[in-house]
Amino acid sequence: MIAFTHLTKSYRGHTVLDDVTFTVPAGQVTGFLGPNGAGKSTSMRILLGLTEAGSGTATVNGRGYRDWPNPATIVGSLLDAGAFHPGRTGRETLVLACLTLGLPIKRADEVLELVGLTTREARQRVRGYSLGMQQRLGIAQALLTDPPVLVLDEPANGLDPQGQRWLGELLRARAERGAAILLSSHQLFEVERLADRLAIIADGRIVAHDTLASMQAEHGDITEFYFSATADLDRTA
Repeated sequence: MIAFTHLTKSYRGHTVLDDVTFTVPAGQVTGFLGPNGAGKSTSMRILLGLTEAGSGTATVNGRGYRDWPNPATIVGSLLDAGAFHPGRTGRETLVLACLTLGLPIKRADEVLELVGLTTREARQRVRGYSLGMQQRLGIAQALLTDPPVLVLDEPANGLDPQGQRWLGELLRARAERGAAILLSSHQLFEVERLADRLAIIADGRIVAHDTLASMQAEHGDITEFYFSATADLDRTA
């Protein structure tokens, strides 16, 4: 389980996160929604030990990311699909990750097949990858250790409709196996289709956090509720 507890963060006097508190239970997909600059990426970077929190905590199964002896075996993440070395092939990228993590090299080929990158595509330099191919490579790297927690920032960006359907099926299968999945996205329809729970953030504050079913029962159309909730907070910020 992922837990954000009273998380705050400020940059140069500007509050980026304001008492962010919500959980991502095991066995469920939690959609993390919010406008650009709302605080989604900052929250995820703090969770993964890439940014220091001002106060509060972000933990995975009760421990900070850096406190795990080998955190990559616990959390698989994709924050930036464009961060791979452009001169390496897709397979080389994953083989190096396997060597770093102490995994057998065959695991690189297994996840390449899992994400639908062909042998020919795996041998191409990353600089020649489309955005959708970069996303698949990033997801492959996140899955290398078969982790019980996934943290994915806009993983559907650049995927065609078939790719989005594949991603949805993959995430649902992982959740059914007990994984805790935090999925940040701007694609409201896709998140509503995939998520068991939603956490909506605007101006650094969580404005709603509940199961999708409960939100639908209380507010009806989730898209309309999202725009209303984020606009209301923006006006009062």
